[in-house]
Amino acid sequence: MTEHTNPAAGRKREAPERPSVANPNAAPVLVRLPPPFSVRMSQFFWVLSFAVGGFTTVYFFIIRQTQLPLIADVVRGVSEGRDDQTYETAADIVFWTIFGLLVATLLAQITLLVSFMSRRPHMRWWQLGTLAVQVAILLLSVELVAIGDQGRQLRLLLAAECGLVLIALLWSVLPGAIAWSARQHDIRRGPEL
Repeated sequence: MTEHTNPAAGRKREAPERPSVANPNAAPVLVRLPPPFSVRMSQFFWVLSFAVGGFTTVYFFIIRQTQLPLIADVVRGVSEGRDDQTYETAADIVFWTIFGLLVATLLAQITLLVSFMSRRPHMRWWQLGTLAVQVAILLLSVELVAIGDQGRQLRLLLAAECGLVLIALLWSVLPGAIAWSARQHDIRRGPEL
């Protein structure tokens, strides 16, 4: 028997071309892309306003005892000739009303920011509404509770909080933020290779 040599035995076989795993007609896939810079800046200013708002609320509670007689004097100026207990009760009611409005507005703004970051529709309008409430609280506070030396700092804190909310809202209406909100979902077609 003669030895047969195969000429292809010394050569290495090339692998066949593999089929593509990407399908141009693949179903869309939801992905989580980072929000644009304008949305991040809006979020930053909102969080900063929450910090200032929380500090303002705590400060307002701390100065309560010094502000109550001053609030009672404001109430006394509206209607004189009543018992002192009536003025003290009215001052308490005014204080707790403003305090409750501060806390409720802060909690509503936190909830609305979470909804905004989840791209719920019309959140900017609700956030604008909370800014209007904050301005009303500022104006009420100037007249009723932000009186005296410590009231001056309270006015500055409330004004700073309103300013931060306004800046946050302005960042949220820039074109990148509007487009990000309108998209509602980030979609990718098929697997990435």
